[in-house]
Amino acid sequence: MLRAFQWDLARQLERLDHLLALLPRYAEWGYNRLYLHLEDAVDYPSLPGIARAGAYPWRDLETLVTAAAAHGIQTVPIANLLGHTQYVIKHPDWRDLNELRDPATGAALPAGQICPLHPRTPELVERLFRDLAPLCTAGEIHAGLDESFHLGKHPLSRTEVAGIGLAAHFARHVTRLHAAAARHGLRLGLWADMLALFPEAVPQLPQHAGLAAYDWYYHPFGRRPRMELYNFNEYDLAPALAAAGIAYWACPMNGAFRHESAPVWTDRLQNLAAWQRRARATSATGFLVTSWEPHRLAFPATTLMDAAAATLWLDPASPDDPAALLAAGLRRYTAAFRPQVSGRTFQLSSSAARSTATRLLATDALAFTGNSRWAINHRWDTVAPRRESPLPHARAARQLTRLAASLAIGPSPLAFLAATARFQAYLATRDAFVRTAAAHVHRLRRQITRNPASEHVPASLTAFTEACLTYAAQLRSARAEARRMWCASRPAATFAASPNAALLRTDAARLRALRTFIRAASRRPASVFRASPVCGRWTLRFTLHHFAPAHQKIVIEQLLPDPASPSNPPVWRELHSRVLIEFRAAAARPRTPHLRFEFACPVDNPDAPLRLASRCLGEFAVSHIELTDGVTTLQHRTPRTRHTLGVPAPASGWPAIDWRTNTATLPLHLV
Repeated sequence: MLRAFQWDLARQLERLDHLLALLPRYAEWGYNRLYLHLEDAVDYPSLPGIARAGAYPWRDLETLVTAAAAHGIQTVPIANLLGHTQYVIKHPDWRDLNELRDPATGAALPAGQICPLHPRTPELVERLFRDLAPLCTAGEIHAGLDESFHLGKHPLSRTEVAGIGLAAHFARHVTRLHAAAARHGLRLGLWADMLALFPEAVPQLPQHAGLAAYDWYYHPFGRRPRMELYNFNEYDLAPALAAAGIAYWACPMNGAFRHESAPVWTDRLQNLAAWQRRARATSATGFLVTSWEPHRLAFPATTLMDAAAATLWLDPASPDDPAALLAAGLRRYTAAFRPQVSGRTFQLSSSAARSTATRLLATDALAFTGNSRWAINHRWDTVAPRRESPLPHARAARQLTRLAASLAIGPSPLAFLAATARFQAYLATRDAFVRTAAAHVHRLRRQITRNPASEHVPASLTAFTEACLTYAAQLRSARAEARRMWCASRPAATFAASPNAALLRTDAARLRALRTFIRAASRRPASVFRASPVCGRWTLRFTLHHFAPAHQKIVIEQLLPDPASPSNPPVWRELHSRVLIEFRAAAARPRTPHLRFEFACPVDNPDAPLRLASRCLGEFAVSHIELTDGVTTLQHRTPRTRHTLGVPAPASGWPAIDWRTNTATLPLHLV
């Protein structure tokens, strides 16, 4: 079985010298293939203008592929050619390939995915394949094709779909790409999720022709992977692919989702072990450890996970539980990168590796993961006023700080873990601070309501100011840790453009706005009733019960005058919304009776009608709905009543991914 790893260079550029230094380590760990996810990270000779600022020169990519071959590692470039093609259509010269058109003018929109039947699509394919063919040292090119949910929207593709169906339309695109790859002497690979959605497409693909399907799912599972869009029901592509002579690959993931600053260690390690068991059970052609969006974490964290994954074939008789895999990975990783500490080579003993693994796994309970936690990155006023205590977050910050101290072993190869733990501690500190800040605002409002004639500044305002000063110092320290994480593998000059640096700048701006709010309150106490960065004039709060995870979205809407035409009747305007996927093993099950989250949404006008709405795929329930300004609280009906919204997710077929249309609404009656 082939053993492969992937570098996602499309999200951030790693230093070339760092990547080159990793190649011999991966060869020692038994990897023999490298997949490069590129998009606009390289300057394609035949696609001028596509590369983003600072992209790799083409010669750097050639250097990397040549060095990999010298270590016995063959390369497969990934050239997305359906979904995830924003890197192409962002350019005006190629925008007309977009599936999505303006309904009024028919012009291509600036975002979407390419149309398989556009007259220039074959030209794009040929240019990409011609450039990448010399770098395909494994004899294969990967066309992506995953998550292509805009399929069939262009007038040309819509006409074909009406005649032959979506599955055949997709199969024809794969067939054309297969032929294009064959003209360059290459086999074709594709991600398998579209085949899981279109199983009837498999018999329509080129049979026994060298195609490879890469099956991916990034949570722990039993015998078979699951499909989020089908309420996490199981599926099994392996038999149909085997019958068609299509190579089957098992694809776990080693890193982090979206806004995570570290892997959720247990989930990722269990995912690796589950796919290894499935690879053996299905006689898979290969095992590919994918890596996605590592731009918010230290890149060495993904390398550590790859070192842990290597245990599955280097020591197949050893346990594959998370603690054993991570301890082995720590030993393997530190053995590969041995700096001199006080004239002696650093080594991690077996007992130290087990102890470190145990401490890292314990942080999973504190992980900054899922859309509920990530909401704070976008707005503080949808998180701070929730009915949640800041104390668990403060305890998490202390625990992560202690972990960082235990990992800070001078210039050891694990220094990135200490920086990561300190940055995670900052995120927990921020969670505690914004909740405490909202409590301060509500407390001030109650104090002023009780004594409206007083001109004295409430004593609690002093505590509020001191809390801001303490948080400001923690924010400054977090920048240093984020920089250490970034510079472990990336040019220091690019740190300012990194996602974590941007996050910290946004936090600093919100803190300045909050301090301005406090100064205004000290001069005129009644101003605390205005909206602030941590809570609105009023706040709608409720509990969400995520009992059947799929692809849901909750929306808070209010009936307000149309800003474009105030003389027209009021319209329902979206105040706040959130996709509910949580990216955790506990939320990747068909039924999750104990998965609950608190929601908050600022409201300016408490008199205008409000409603909750569901969108896209799946159901959820809400309860304990209230509208409060911290002084007065209005409740919706019987507070404990659960109101179910949405429609059940499909069990098969093409899912309708529609984020704009409500599937159900709940008008709120607040008294």
